[in-house]
Amino acid sequence: MGAVVTREAYFETGLAVLADQGYGGLKLAEVCHRLGVTTGSFYHYFANWSTYTRELVDYWRQHAVTQIVEAVRAEDNPHRRVEILIQEALALPHGAEAAIRVWSSIDPDVYAVQAAVDRQRYDIARESSLEVLGDARQAEVFAAWCIYILVGYEQATIPADPVGLSWIAAEILHALDSGRFSTLSDSH
Repeated sequence: MGAVVTREAYFETGLAVLADQGYGGLKLAEVCHRLGVTTGSFYHYFANWSTYTRELVDYWRQHAVTQIVEAVRAEDNPHRRVEILIQEALALPHGAEAAIRVWSSIDPDVYAVQAAVDRQRYDIARESSLEVLGDARQAEVFAAWCIYILVGYEQATIPADPVGLSWIAAEILHALDSGRFSTLSDSH
């Protein structure tokens, strides 16, 4: 014990605990144990556990969404933006995200952040796919499809299958490219 760690290390470790043990496993003792530090070190950075957990959720939002959205918006090619979004979605810490979703079901502040994250993800997928599809309704459905797949993957109780998820992602891109959405607008 007694190692010096950064605030970021506390956040990364908190996300790792969430991924490994779920929301119920996120405890001060576990975070400090994994970092090899005392609780005194923790209190050097954070006034209390509530401050830490609030900042942890903000850190997750910034790194799992905000930075990705900013990077995607910097790409000029809309098809490439969708590809980047899907690649980033495949690389998300799905276990931690699932735990945060559980947490959001019991904590209104975490729920507000989760809802904002879902909205940001939906919006960037809709914006990017709209430029490819050229139809607002098709872009809405495409964006919803992406969010439904991501949330379903993270919440499913069947074993995680990253290879299967990658295949699904490739099929989503294929559907975007193939014009399969064209009949959607015709039915409205």
